[in-house]
This record gives sequence, C-alpha cells and structure tokens, in this order.
Amino acid sequence: MTTPIRALCAALAAASLATGCTLAPNFQLPGLPVPSAWTTASADVAGAPAAELSWRDYFADPRLREIIDLALANNRDLRVAALNIERARAMYRIQRADILPAFDAAGGQNAQRVPGNVSPTGDATISRQYSATVGASWELDFFGRIRSLSDQALENYLATAEARRSAQISLVSAVAYAWLALGADHELLDLARRTFDTQQKSVELIRRSFDAGAASALDLAQARTAMERARADRARYTAQFTRDQNALALLTGAPVPEALQATALADALATVADLPAGIPSEVLVRRPDVLQAEHTLRAANANIGAARAAFFPRIALTGGAGTASLTLDDLFDAGTGTWTFAPQITIPIFHAGALKANLDRAEIERDIQVAQYEKAVQSAFREVADALADRATIAEQLDARRELVKAANESYRLSEARYRSGLDSHLILLDAQRSQYAAEQELIATRLTEAGNRVELYKVLGGGWK
Repeated sequence: MTTPIRALCAALAAASLATGCTLAPNFQLPGLPVPSAWTTASADVAGAPAAELSWRDYFADPRLREIIDLALANNRDLRVAALNIERARAMYRIQRADILPAFDAAGGQNAQRVPGNVSPTGDATISRQYSATVGASWELDFFGRIRSLSDQALENYLATAEARRSAQISLVSAVAYAWLALGADHELLDLARRTFDTQQKSVELIRRSFDAGAASALDLAQARTAMERARADRARYTAQFTRDQNALALLTGAPVPEALQATALADALATVADLPAGIPSEVLVRRPDVLQAEHTLRAANANIGAARAAFFPRIALTGGAGTASLTLDDLFDAGTGTWTFAPQITIPIFHAGALKANLDRAEIERDIQVAQYEKAVQSAFREVADALADRATIAEQLDARRELVKAANESYRLSEARYRSGLDSHLILLDAQRSQYAAEQELIATRLTEAGNRVELYKVLGGGWK
C-alpha cells in the first residue's frame, strides 16, 4: 500500500474513534395512563397469557386452522404490511450506511486536440491523459447527526414490524369471527327453512279446515302471515349466508372450500378456548399496537438529536489515491502515483431561525408521539375492559336464552294441545310459535356473541401473531 493511501486510511480510522456520540435526549417511556386493575374483574382461568399462546393452540378446529393458514398466505393487506417491513429495513440500511466511509474506484481518459493556429509549434496536437484512482468520502459524525438519523430509521423499522404483527392479529381474529358467523348464519338459515316448512303445513291444514267451514278466514290469514314471515327470513338468511362466504373469501384472499366452512355454531364453540386476562401492566405492554407507538416515540426522540446536531459544524473528508499517465501502458509504472485530500468544514452562521424552528418541530413531534402513545395505551385498556365487561355477563345471558327456549317450547306444546282441544284460539297458538321462533333466533345470536367475545378477548390481549 502506498504512503498516501496509508495516510488516508489512518485518518479515517482515527476519525472513527471520535464519532459515536448523539445529542438525542435520554429516552424515558411515559407511565401507563390507565388504572392498575380492570374495571371488571376477570374470571380465574388457568392457562398461558394470550401473548404467549399461539393461535393454533387457541383455535382447535382443524378447518378453522386451515382457513387461517390460507389467509396468512394470501391476504393482500397482510402482504402489504410485510412489504412495508422490507421497505423500512431498506431505509434503515441506507441511513446506517452513512455512518461508514464510502469508497469508489474510477478510471478515465482525458483527450484534447489543440488546433495549429493556437499551438506554440504551429501544428495541431492531440494530448491524452489516463488515470485510475480509489477515492473515499466520509462525514465525521462528531455530534451524532447521522447516528441519530440511523436510530430514527431503526425505530421506524421496528414500528413497522409491530404494525405487521398487529395486522396479523386482526386478520386471525377477523377470520375466526367470520368463520363463526358463517356457522351461526347456517343455523339461522336452517331454522328459517324448518319454520317455513312447518308454517306451510299449518297453512294447508287450516285451508282445508276453512274449506270445510271449521276455521275462519282470520285463522287462515294469520297462518299465512306467519308463513310469509318465515319465507322472508329464509330469503334474508340465504343472502346473509352468501355475504358471509364472500367476506371470508376476501379475508383469506382465495375461495374457501365448502368442506372447510362451519356448518353449525355448536361445533365451533367448543374450539375456542378460554384464557386469563392478567393485569394491565403485563397485558398492554405486549400488544403490538402499543409497541408500535413506543417505537414511533423513540424515533421522534432520536430525531431531536439530529435537529440539535444541525447547530454544530459538519466535517467531511474527501480523498483519493491512484495513478496518472500520458499513455495507457505507463499508467501503473513507478512514479505515476497521485493523491488528493480535501477536508471540508461547514459551520452554520445564519439561517434566519430555520435551525431553531426545525428543533422546535422535532420536539413538538416528540410531544405528539407521547400523546399518541398514551392514547394507544388507553384505547387498548378500554378494548380489554369492554371485552371483560361482556365476558362477565355473557354466561348469564346464554343461560337465560337457553331457559327461554325451553319455556317457549313448552308454551308452544301446551298451546298446540289446547288449540287441538278447542280451548284456545289459533291466534294464541301463532303467538306461541312466534315466541318459540324468536327465542331460538336469539339463542343462536347470543351463542355467536359468546364465541365472538372469546375471539375478541384473545385479540385485545395481544394474542394471535405467533
């Protein structure tokens, strides 16, 4: 290695020892602006926290697992989130590269023709010069401007990674709920079909009785009203079932095979496990959206360091070493060595307050991110608290709906017996049928609510990304 190149490398190495500091403020994470306990006490349930529980362990039905796998592989929103991570990683690598020297090699030829009328000899001449150089350029980061920008890019990358985790949790829970809703709509459609068939048979019986003079026109009209209501419900639930299939296909990014669709909510309910809620400080700090807000806050804090460093001088080193010759054959001969060294310092003197305004902007952005972080924590707390509030009463609601169905079935049985015995009018029987039908619909809806609550609780507690 030639002496100039050795000198250049030694200068770069010595300068590297002087860099590494940053003017960013010491980072302090704000305290959790939420109560130390949930408003509604959660049930004592043994098991792992949601954040440590894989969705494969939480959703046991193999059909649902396969659909979630399909969604994770094909959902376009999740694909965009993954690509955003790669973009943020590339931006971090670009910013990180500015910390180190940049080396370039160059070779060239310079040819020039001088006409005879300006040549000292009176003859036209052509001169050529060949060169080959290796150059280096580096900004000495004495005040941490580049390092602060690199830290900012790193935190933005980590925030993007958490955003992807949050998107996956939302996707898993959305697929699970859509699958459960499809099972519930399948039950509602079956119920509407059975009710319509029953009401249709009832209308035929009453029509024959009416033709024989044993039933009134009012009885026939009331029976037809109940039948048409069931027919309308059948059409409505058929459309709803198709919409749910379309929604599930959109979430998965591909058509869902019929064999994987839920055919009944009763079977699906047993596949959704229960889990403990824990305490806020343990739960909230594990949620990806809260972690994303934290990394965004750290990025804003690092940006203050870069804004502060802009007040101080910037020192750049540029140098090169190589050879030069008038002929290509002599380019690498002894005595053809060349070198350049051009250090430069830039000292800010007057920028009409732009540097101070830039620092103020960075500090305000940090304060905004503090508020955004606290809001993310509060929103997460509310989501968990709401899910726990529903969970605290859903078992009682479900039990009440089951008892209501039993009572409605018994009422219908007794009303039918009294009607056949001539003790009650057909209107009372129809009222009992409507009550029975409504009670069964409400039971299915409540069971879906209970299953959906367990899915929602798993989501808001930070599970579903592993």
